[in-house]
Amino acid sequence: MEMSVKLQKRTVAALFIKRSKTQSTVMRAIPNHKGFTLIELLVALVLLALLLTAASPLMQLTAQRNKEQELKRALWQIRDAIDAYKQASDDGLIKKSVDQSGYPASLQQLVIGVENIQDTKKRKIFFMRNIPRDPFATDATASADETWGKRSYGSSYDKPEKGEDVYDVYSLSHEVGINQQAYSDW
Repeated sequence: MEMSVKLQKRTVAALFIKRSKTQSTVMRAIPNHKGFTLIELLVALVLLALLLTAASPLMQLTAQRNKEQELKRALWQIRDAIDAYKQASDDGLIKKSVDQSGYPASLQQLVIGVENIQDTKKRKIFFMRNIPRDPFATDATASADETWGKRSYGSSYDKPEKGEDVYDVYSLSHEVGINQQAYSDW
């Protein structure tokens, strides 16, 4: 029995030595380093560059779409004010001569206001607070009024020309929108 106990102790000791040797070789095989290797950093940079390259056109499209929405809003605001001016003229609130169309002489007139001839106190009627800029205008020094093309009541749709009044406005940009329609035709 003593022999079997001694044999058991030797085999346990042998297993312990073998196990500790394999563990130490395994521990030596894995280097104890902190940080990333150059290759890992390059792979991460390449992946980041690919993501940015894929996102860039989407960001450009989003920026163009935002400018287009701003253009639509500005055109609607100006055209709505022109229509309100014409309605006030037709209702007899604004003084006009027989040969006038009833549309404002300039966009500034919509902001400055016109005298209400039916009001006993002769207060002004205002149609806009300010004139919005054309978001596609390239000249930063131009006033908001100068960024728009103006069409008079007497000119045709195909060839808009300035005249005595402002019947409609359009963008002076020669660019084409996402919908493949020129901004000047909006």
